[in-house]
Amino acid sequence: MVEPVRRVSLTPVPRRVKRPGGSRQRPAEAQSLVIEPIRKTRVAEEIADRIRVLILDGTFPAGLPLPAERQLAGRFGVSRGSIRDAFRTLETIGLLATRHGQGTFPQELDVDRLVAPLASVLSYRHDLQDELLDVRRMFEPAVARVAASRMTREDLADLQRILDAQRKKLKSGRSAIVEDTAFHGVLARATRNRVVVSIMATLNDLLVESRKLTLKQKGRPVRSIRGHEAVVAALRKGDGEGASRSVSSRI
Repeated sequence: MVEPVRRVSLTPVPRRVKRPGGSRQRPAEAQSLVIEPIRKTRVAEEIADRIRVLILDGTFPAGLPLPAERQLAGRFGVSRGSIRDAFRTLETIGLLATRHGQGTFPQELDVDRLVAPLASVLSYRHDLQDELLDVRRMFEPAVARVAASRMTREDLADLQRILDAQRKKLKSGRSAIVEDTAFHGVLARATRNRVVVSIMATLNDLLVESRKLTLKQKGRPVRSIRGHEAVVAALRKGDGEGASRSVSSRI
């Protein structure tokens, strides 16, 4: 059910103050209540919040167009401009999509839409590289610990194939940045947690240049492979703490 947005008058009403002896005094300006007028954007924000709830509870299901702007404006008791502003807000967070000539459609919320705005901001903040590395130090050892208890034979086989490819590239003097990134992707997949997979992919993308520079350091590619070997050995034993320590020691 769509309820209209209530408009509340906030115009202050002056109070009469009695003086001793029955005389009256108008309130001084310093005593008057100061209330800022309601911004138009607040109406749009409230409408956006109402529509968001209606999408999430299934009233407006994904795949079916929303009612027309004019109809929604009438049901909410607001202008069409406020409806358009609300639509833009919801499009920004990926909850709505407008298709030319077809209408405005609710979108399924997925993990990528959750992480993408953060990734977009961080991609322009090169000053946060050191802090992203701190995130890796906190995040990746925990991923390895959880992966150890959920690892399948297929996951272990994929990690072994990545290690073999990494060794071949090392022998030929080629960069193994692709394999290094893929290794951590498989670890994330082994947690069976879609949010972890998405966050790991985002971290890998944001830190790819940093990893390229790191792997160019003398002796670093060899240490990377040895670190991966230690992680895989611990995972084969189901040793989550050992896998976590091995990941932590090579970041």
